[in-house]
Amino acid sequence: MYILIVADITKEDIERVNLLQLVSSSKHEFKKMSIMQLKRLQELVEKKDYSHDKKAHKSKVKLLAKINVRIYELEEGKGIF
Repeated sequence: MYILIVADITKEDIERVNLLQLVSSSKHEFKKMSIMQLKRLQELVEKKDYSHDKKAHKSKVKLLAKINVRIYELEEGKGIF
C-alpha cells in the first residue's frame, strides 16, 4: 500500500529548484548566471528552512557564500576576464 502525500508546491519552490538545477548542472552555468538570477536565487534559498536537515543546512550556507562571492565579482568587475 502506498500513501501519497501531496504538499503545496509554490511557484517560488519551482523557481528555486529550477535555479538550483542550473547551478548544479555545471560550474560554467553558475558563472553564466546574471546578477538578477543570483540575487533571486539568494533570496529564495535564504527563505527556505533547512534546519531539520544538518547536511542540507550546511550546503545552504556554502551555496549562499558562493553566491555572495559571485555577486561581488560581478558588481565590482572582478573575476571577469
